[in-house]
Amino acid sequence: MATPPDRRPPQVPAAALSERVAKANRLYHAAEYGTLAAGLPTLLADLHAAAEAAVGAARRELLKLLADAYHPACTLLLKNLGYTDLAFIAVIRAAEAIAELDDPVYSALSGFFHTHVLMAAGSPSQALAQATAAANTLEVNLTIPHAHALLGELHLISATSLTQDRQGPGDTRAEEVRGHLAEAAKLAVRTGESRAWHLNFGPTNVGIHKVSLNTDLGRHGAAVTAGDGVHPETLAQAPGRQAAFHADLGRSLAHMRGREAQAVAALLAAEEIAPQRIHANAPVRNTVEFLTDRQLSAHAARDLRGLAHRIGLRL
Repeated sequence: MATPPDRRPPQVPAAALSERVAKANRLYHAAEYGTLAAGLPTLLADLHAAAEAAVGAARRELLKLLADAYHPACTLLLKNLGYTDLAFIAVIRAAEAIAELDDPVYSALSGFFHTHVLMAAGSPSQALAQATAAANTLEVNLTIPHAHALLGELHLISATSLTQDRQGPGDTRAEEVRGHLAEAAKLAVRTGESRAWHLNFGPTNVGIHKVSLNTDLGRHGAAVTAGDGVHPETLAQAPGRQAAFHADLGRSLAHMRGREAQAVAALLAAEEIAPQRIHANAPVRNTVEFLTDRQLSAHAARDLRGLAHRIGLRL
């Protein structure tokens, strides 16, 4: 947490720094990765310098802003772009700030983002352990504002960890995934559509996860069925989540005979909403490669070639 001695704290009120943190998170959810990446280093440096110069309640608020800047604007940005090592450094820096806060909900938030990075690093069992520990912390602190929304997110990330863990029997994993989804759905009824913790927990995000989780489990028909009635446009401030819905739908449609053209259309819809997110997405890249070997109409094949070119694939 120490600041380089040649950097002075910014001469601005904390409210100005708070607005910059909020803007960074808005840029992340809008999948404006290039704009976010250009301004994020200066923001983090300013926050560190300001926190180092502050004391008492002022320092505590700046530590919270540091955690908010590292999560998700920094950690998830780096994870989505494939820089897992840097994402891990980001969650460590946030954890250092949160340790000083000694706040159980912020500690659970730190566990949530550690879970994301551990999954990206290919350690789903460790990710699930982190999410479980964070959820246990929240279960005894649910009177704190917005704790229910974070608990819901932890159930969703626990379910995602389970889909990636190939060690256990498939049926058992699927049952546990359904259990976490059911708990998340109950919490979403309570919270409604929430923007707490710069996240997007609520009924819509639970619906989006039903599609992605079934896709990751290879239950492609169930994933497509789960997409019926989900309206991702409800998350107007989170084009990245909207794009994830269409991308996962396209991934499942690609594995269903006779629906390949619909798969291409879904992937194109995802790209139109959040091109930077989709162009950096490895599962989308794999799906595009998979579809090149399927029988497509001339129109769909042309669209697929265009998408492949834009994400840097040579077909």
